[in-house]
Amino acid sequence: MDRPSYARTVLATLVNVSHVGLPLLFALIAVESMGVPLPGETALFAASILASDGRFSIVAVIVIAATAAIVGDNVGYLIGRKAGRRVLEASGPFQRHRRAVIAYGQPFFDKHGPKAVFLGRFVSGLRITAAWLAGVNRMPWKSFLFWNATGGIVWATAVGLLAYAFGHAAERAIETAGLIGLVAAVLLGIAVLVYVRRKTHRPIVDQGALVAEAEDALDEAQAS
Repeated sequence: MDRPSYARTVLATLVNVSHVGLPLLFALIAVESMGVPLPGETALFAASILASDGRFSIVAVIVIAATAAIVGDNVGYLIGRKAGRRVLEASGPFQRHRRAVIAYGQPFFDKHGPKAVFLGRFVSGLRITAAWLAGVNRMPWKSFLFWNATGGIVWATAVGLLAYAFGHAAERAIETAGLIGLVAAVLLGIAVLVYVRRKTHRPIVDQGALVAEAEDALDEAQAS
């Protein structure tokens, strides 16, 4: 099933079971973060879109998503730390997925070190493998928790607010450029606007002075 179909399915599911929508959101993200391929990020998109329609609180959606990501990643970290590399190489359920963790995730982890836990949260595929790899590589738990919590909070806030504000358009943009690419584009746009404003020396409007001038003009008009 492609991602647009996933999004429609998850959105419809959350609408139909809105009374358990937030617990379902927590479960999907937490289990995905433990290392099971599930549409956790898509569920966050769907819940945030429903929040824009007033069905959920966007604050609750973001807090639940961040908490689920942190909890799930910590479970994945413990699995990787206790079971070691053999759990990734063993035959059985999700064998192909688990071996792909080593093939694609390990070089990423080797390159970025502890920051891979943070960066992996924003990269499709690595989001469900970074915690395992941190455990397998015996990363100190305090360091893991810092990068894990930071990544979970930033990810939930960024995805949640983008979906809340722009709906499916934000999802399509992230599919095209990636979440990191989209955030970089927004920051670049802000930088360009600041640069242009400085080059043109456009003063910031004093709202109080503007109101005072309008009141003076109104008084003059009434006097005449």
